[in-house]
Amino acid sequence: MSKVWNYYAGPCMLPVEVMEKAQKEFRDFEGTGMGVVELSHRSAEFMKVAKEAEALLRELLNIPSNYRVLFEQGGGRGQFAAIPLNLLPENGHADYFVTGHWSRCAFKECDEHFGKAILHECTFENKDGLYEVDYSKMKVTEGAAYAYMCINETVNGIESFELPDTGDVPLIADMSSDILTRPIDVSKFGAIIFGVQKNVAPAGMTVTIVREDLLGKARKYCPSIMNWSVLDKFESMYNTPCTFSWYMACLNLKWIKSLGGVKEMERRNIAKSKMVYDYLESSDFYRVRIAAKDRSRVNCVFNLKDESLNDEFVAEGKKNGLVGIKGHKVLGGMRASLYNAMPIEGAEVLVDFLKKFAAAHK
Repeated sequence: MSKVWNYYAGPCMLPVEVMEKAQKEFRDFEGTGMGVVELSHRSAEFMKVAKEAEALLRELLNIPSNYRVLFEQGGGRGQFAAIPLNLLPENGHADYFVTGHWSRCAFKECDEHFGKAILHECTFENKDGLYEVDYSKMKVTEGAAYAYMCINETVNGIESFELPDTGDVPLIADMSSDILTRPIDVSKFGAIIFGVQKNVAPAGMTVTIVREDLLGKARKYCPSIMNWSVLDKFESMYNTPCTFSWYMACLNLKWIKSLGGVKEMERRNIAKSKMVYDYLESSDFYRVRIAAKDRSRVNCVFNLKDESLNDEFVAEGKKNGLVGIKGHKVLGGMRASLYNAMPIEGAEVLVDFLKKFAAAHK
């Protein structure tokens, strides 16, 4: 285990076994005499890695054959622009189901730069002061080119466990933080995008899973590097891709498969998050502001009831080997990310620290 427990929301911890394998191959990849970061993306050695990574992803997510898988650069924010550039006609409109910070950023990117985005505020504060997802607000408007949602909001600690019925309107989902953490039915989406820096690989690459019939709709001025049809035609090799992230993704996907796949990841993530939330619920020292049904399994967001202790809490955590527990600057509070690579011991260590800190300040 590493010397610290890494609860950062991203880039986040990776499995130790994966990092050890990469360490061995960093200077000599499979006897080539070259480090993995030196391999040409056109070489037979790297092409094998690339194809294996896609095959593993297809297997783990049960991706239907009529969906294309694109390995890209630009991150999630790049995709906030790529989505309307690829799917929103001139003078058209799209629906944005906003449940937190990142879906709001996606809405603003579209509405301010590419065309009409209709905002659907899909959370509310209930009578107990807890925030809930209101799925009844996730209704598509007539003539919408697509509907967009972020399944897991890392800043707010909200995860949507239901999907809206959008009929013939393609549902586009950002799953950057919860991809591969639980089974999903890919066929219910027009496209899924995710940055790899949460559950898949080091930062630097974004993946788009897109239904074939949605290709070929890009605006004329869509940059080629953001045009899904171009990327598909060139098998994600239109430019030099982020080879190291792609390679690390392959290793991590192998690791997930070896443990039993996405269902096993879900079992573990349920156990970890339940342990943390159960303690937080039992304590009068901390507060969780998200309704139980909508709490993220991978980003536990909470507050100290006495927020004057925030800085001391973070500093004391670091002294005890717990890093990355400070909340996002937009929201404040605390956040512990429990992605796939975090073992159950990470949840146990966190709860133990929460208990000790509370006891020391009562």
